[in-house]
Amino acid sequence: MIGELAEFERLTHLFVASEEQLDAALFGPRPAAEVLIATKQGAIAGFALYFPSFSTFLGRPGLWLEDLFVRPAFRRQGCGRALLRSLASIALQRGCGRFEWAVLDWNSRAIQFYRQLGASVLPDWRIVRVTGEALATLGAGSPGVSEDMSAAARAPELAAAKA
Repeated sequence: MIGELAEFERLTHLFVASEEQLDAALFGPRPAAEVLIATKQGAIAGFALYFPSFSTFLGRPGLWLEDLFVRPAFRRQGCGRALLRSLASIALQRGCGRFEWAVLDWNSRAIQFYRQLGASVLPDWRIVRVTGEALATLGAGSPGVSEDMSAAARAPELAAAKA
């Protein structure tokens, strides 16, 4: 279904994940994300892949929906709505202050659907992404978190800042 999503979003050139990579990332010892699967009449209709986020402004966790996809044959049958409702419920159960996701600007049907559910499409925010060679270049030579920058070394500064 991820391949179907990439095709729908016109992003097949970016879809490089292997089944092994996804298995390790989703079902390994430290899962990076969780997935809900929607079924209809015994068939897999769609999925929602999500993971925790955090809002510094709210001081609370959030839930980020990375991908929501419903196969064309199952659209307009309540599958997308059921997935979003389930995710909102999970966010509430986990004490999240917000539930967020991105939508492609050309996907007017999805935007309208999300607005009907009460979601706001934020006009002032843009996704910023660094991948591939640009990521390697940006991270090259970085000392990472040095001893001088560790949380333990900063603890006295943080304590003073709270006072």
